[in-house]
Amino acid sequence: MMAGMNDTATTSFGFKDVPRTEKAGLVRGVFDRSARRYDIMNDMMSLGIHRVWKDMVITAANPRPGQTLVDVAGGTGDLARAFVDRAESVRKRRGGDPARAIVTDINEQMLVAGLKRGTDARLQWVTGDAECLPLPDGIADCITIAFGIRNVTNRDAALKDMLRVLKPGGRFLCLEFSRPTTRALEKIYDAWSFNVIPEIGALVAKDRDSYQYLVESIRRFPHQDAFADEMRDAGFARVSVTNYSGGIAALHSGWRI
Repeated sequence: MMAGMNDTATTSFGFKDVPRTEKAGLVRGVFDRSARRYDIMNDMMSLGIHRVWKDMVITAANPRPGQTLVDVAGGTGDLARAFVDRAESVRKRRGGDPARAIVTDINEQMLVAGLKRGTDARLQWVTGDAECLPLPDGIADCITIAFGIRNVTNRDAALKDMLRVLKPGGRFLCLEFSRPTTRALEKIYDAWSFNVIPEIGALVAKDRDSYQYLVESIRRFPHQDAFADEMRDAGFARVSVTNYSGGIAALHSGWRI
């Protein structure tokens, strides 16, 4: 198995190694503190580019009437809303049943923040751990996870469980911060990440430590090819990687065959 660190007694929490049993609670604390201003902070940290990246994920998902999306670590539900809205625009032209989306997140405060943005009969909100989703086998036409996989304690378990929830022929799309493809861009990105983002967190969210963790967790996440190997090891087929913004983020795609 390529994942390596998934079999040890410790795991990464930013630049620190912590007991595996403690990571979920530590991550939950980060998002409890940041949930209220999460969307604002994402805009400020990425200069709004994360919205473009997510739109590209939805384009890759190609939503259709009657499909079911499971958005893992879905937080405030922006991907889920975009999925059902895109499917609805197709349904108005071609007919069919409405699409639906299940938003799952281990952090209830993130789901509450999403519900405050408005309810929608096409959306279902479920508290659940990515490593053991409280969902039946084979219900999803598509599974997405955006900027959440690096916070999972056991990525191999999470990937295998998401594969379980996919229908045969279903697609998995993982958007995550990754490695810039040039040294010059990497230097600029590091300067922004380590010098600016934690200070924005301190000023806007009154929480420097959480945003310091988020920056560090990006650096501890595997590079594009290594994570693609983890997906293959978990059982995904036709794995591919698309770099966004010079590798600052990457979309990993895989299928259940």
